[in-house]
Amino acid sequence: MRRLRVERALLWPHARAMNLHDVPTQFGILCLTEDDDAITGLSWGASGRADDTALLRDAAEQLRAYDAGTLERFDLPLRVAGSDLQQKVCAAMSAIPYGFTRTYGEIARDVGASAQAVGQACGGNPIPVIIPCHRVMGAKGLTGFSGAGGVETKVALLRHEGAGGFLI
Repeated sequence: MRRLRVERALLWPHARAMNLHDVPTQFGILCLTEDDDAITGLSWGASGRADDTALLRDAAEQLRAYDAGTLERFDLPLRVAGSDLQQKVCAAMSAIPYGFTRTYGEIARDVGASAQAVGQACGGNPIPVIIPCHRVMGAKGLTGFSGAGGVETKVALLRHEGAGGFLI
């Protein structure tokens, strides 16, 4: 066991503990990840941690306000790890207003990539909900969602925002 710890230290010499904070919402428990003064992740499921930093408190408060329907745009420092395309797609998703949707093809035209590549980048979004990948649709309507609950969660998020009219 000791050897494994030494190897980890050698493999990740700059690794440090990230801060995590769970936020119960109507969409499930959302776990925020903060690293180096930026939100770097959001995942479904409880981490069992409630690390206390000013940024995590602010992010949790904003998530609760979004959940209550009183916040339409998050205002948090975010850092998206990934390729240039991943970062461009996340920026394009962040620009989609609350209650609206765009298609993979529309974003693809904006970022100069294929719709399939945009779909993969949407699926790789490390900060869903805050970076609203649920607002991205296929050319013919509803498509998958990588969050817990899959497409049902995407529908719930879109209905929450009043963007589910296409579902009727």
